[in-house]
Amino acid sequence: MFNDTLNVAGSYYAATANPFVSAPMLEGAQTAEICVIGGGWSGLSAALHAAERGYDVVLLEAGRIGWGASGRNGGLLVPGLRKGAVELVAEYGKEQARDLYGLAMAGCDLLAATIERHKIACDFKPLGHLTAAVKPGHMAGFAAEAECRTTIMADDRFALLDAAQLRAELDAPGFHGGFLDHRGGHLHPLNYAYGLADAARAAGVRLFENSEVLQIDTGSGVRVVTAAGEVRARYGVLAGDALLGDLVPALAARIMPIGGYVVATEPLDMSPIPGDRAVSDSRFVVDYFRLSAEKRLIFGGGELYFPRPPNDIAGFVRPYLARIFPQLAECRIDYGWGGLVSITTTRLPHIGRQGDLFFAHGYSGQGAILTTLAGQLIAEAVAGTAERFDIMAKVAPPAFPGGTRLRQPLHVLAMLWYALRDRL
Repeated sequence: MFNDTLNVAGSYYAATANPFVSAPMLEGAQTAEICVIGGGWSGLSAALHAAERGYDVVLLEAGRIGWGASGRNGGLLVPGLRKGAVELVAEYGKEQARDLYGLAMAGCDLLAATIERHKIACDFKPLGHLTAAVKPGHMAGFAAEAECRTTIMADDRFALLDAAQLRAELDAPGFHGGFLDHRGGHLHPLNYAYGLADAARAAGVRLFENSEVLQIDTGSGVRVVTAAGEVRARYGVLAGDALLGDLVPALAARIMPIGGYVVATEPLDMSPIPGDRAVSDSRFVVDYFRLSAEKRLIFGGGELYFPRPPNDIAGFVRPYLARIFPQLAECRIDYGWGGLVSITTTRLPHIGRQGDLFFAHGYSGQGAILTTLAGQLIAEAVAGTAERFDIMAKVAPPAFPGGTRLRQPLHVLAMLWYALRDRL
């Protein structure tokens, strides 16, 4: 059942959520063509797109709709994959890199079209995503990325900013320039989840909350068992991401849950982000921030190497906020919460299928756009059109060395190294 140890109930998003009619708990037996497990953006998108294709869909959520990573994140819409164009070309070659890059960027248009088509009220601001360089040397990387996007990806929807141009965008010292992707932006993530759920319900999806899946059998079709019922379906969709647990151990070994912590300040009478962009810095251990509809600063970040969350989330995040915005060091913090996201060894998402069970997870901090896309790709693949689905399935990340037993200590060592590299 739902466990709120990271205080999403006390988050800014829960406090400003749109009305949402709760779904019942699954009791007894159901049959469907597709059973979706997970009521976050991936699962809701898969359910919605499948239902719009005429499939009979049941969706099971262990806790409350949208209250996993989908309703807890910073709300930044960061285009693309965790690997940039330069890395994709180096690793996969030009042709495959173009396919991956183009598909990921198509997710931006899909997100905007989904919000428009279903009239989802989620404070959607497609005003761009800005990456701010914390070191002068990072500007060379930005320039290489710009060159690769222009010459290989045939993409010009970005701008390189020098230090002076960045200061016009961001009232924060210490940065040396930036990379602005015009396709990015930000939104209210919990309200987006509720909008997807309402659209799915209107399309005929049967939603069930407080219905934790205890067992999945994949013989002929799938059989999904909860404490009070079961669903038999032709296909299953597994969209649990960081909350997958040990439900399917072979898939759990490909992802690792990590914690992220976010605060919302009091409404500000100044504008530290004049263009209302979504902003991340260029550290490996990323700080990220944006303004809410009420001009609160939503700020996420901080280095925490062990899975136990801080006792005082606001106190934990405040020094990182003050490092970026010293003028806000003493501002009131009204909300503090956290959540889990999953990462993979390659930082590319793990999207694929095992027999009749499809899955999508491991977005590695890039899930705000890719989740909606993943749901559409799964619906296409179920319907027999798998070309775009296969583009992502071909780059499936390997399991973590040592599986689920060693992934956490290895992650701690890696984070210590990258945090040291950020400081040097």
